[in-house]
Amino acid sequence: MSVMGAEVLPGGLAFTVVGGATAIATAVATPLARHLATRSGVLVAPDDRNVHESPTATLGGTAMLFGLFVGALTAWLIGDFATVFAVPSEMLGVLVAAAAICAVGVVDDISPLSATTKLAGMVVAGAILSIVGVSLVVLRIPFLETAILSSNMSALLTVVWVVLIANAVNLIDGLDGLAGGIVAIAAATFLLYAIRLGDAGVLTEHSPGALIAVIVVGICVGFLPHNVHPARIFMGDGGALLLGLLMAASTMSVGGSTDAVFSGQAFFFFAPVFIPLFILGVPLFDMAFAILRRAMTRGIRVTQADKDHLHHRLLRLGHGHRRAVWILWAWTALLSGFVLWPTYTGSGDAIVPIGIAAVCLLLFTVFHPRLRGSIPATSLDDSSGEAD
Repeated sequence: MSVMGAEVLPGGLAFTVVGGATAIATAVATPLARHLATRSGVLVAPDDRNVHESPTATLGGTAMLFGLFVGALTAWLIGDFATVFAVPSEMLGVLVAAAAICAVGVVDDISPLSATTKLAGMVVAGAILSIVGVSLVVLRIPFLETAILSSNMSALLTVVWVVLIANAVNLIDGLDGLAGGIVAIAAATFLLYAIRLGDAGVLTEHSPGALIAVIVVGICVGFLPHNVHPARIFMGDGGALLLGLLMAASTMSVGGSTDAVFSGQAFFFFAPVFIPLFILGVPLFDMAFAILRRAMTRGIRVTQADKDHLHHRLLRLGHGHRRAVWILWAWTALLSGFVLWPTYTGSGDAIVPIGIAAVCLLLFTVFHPRLRGSIPATSLDDSSGEAD
């Protein structure tokens, strides 16, 4: 399965064209989605769980899905990604899985579904990816041998990975612009990571991982202007689950199908186990902490929403809405830098400056409101933001 000596990925201009087309399409479609949601009454009203102030449209996922299809069509038309589409089953499978999981989320946005039904939708989407070959075939675990998975185990872990990432993005989608910004940073990081692997001859042009990553960046860039505080539209479950599925597909496509060794930086080529866990560290930590917290609380179901996510805690510390979002974006950027530096330089000497930056950010996070001697200007109860 080794792909050493493979040609490099398409150039930066091709990725820029695809990302730009995706961003423009998403930006244009988002006001239309907002208008449709408003006319149809698909609005999220403020309540004890949702921390925004006024009813807000929540069909942003439909605009994101439109951006995805435009981005894929653009990549096909410009020809630079011809090898990706030479065997089109993988990209077509990603589009079908994306449409399926987005549909589940949109239906939930319109009329809430049970947790079991939503999980079933994620499983179906993951199964579609597995069937078309966007799956975990090679499992890399740090300090252990690389394992080539059987077809049944590959299918199971592919579905688990999709469910894990989709839920992580969905749970962090709690403040205006938070999930979109985190995913944009994560996708851009993974794009650079995939390009580096392609240049090193580890990743072939046939892999759609880098293409999916740049499309995700475009989707987020196009959507964020409508979603930053105060948001005019929410991505809803349709958008959050869609972004989660695309990130899962990209990470599996890049790191889950080759056993080639990235010479000199093998420790940082444990994708999709190691790299995405760092890049998506903020939402994954938030999800793990939420599950543990709810499991240890008597009378609370694991699937029951609460107001103890990371962003809620930042608000209670006294950070305003925008600052809380920027802090979590900054943590994602730091974790991404920790991954990219050794991948591009072959050395781990960035650990000191990144560690210093992390300490400074931690001190700012904890002590900034206290140093101002302030009672939160914007409390959790009167902050606006997206639903959990």
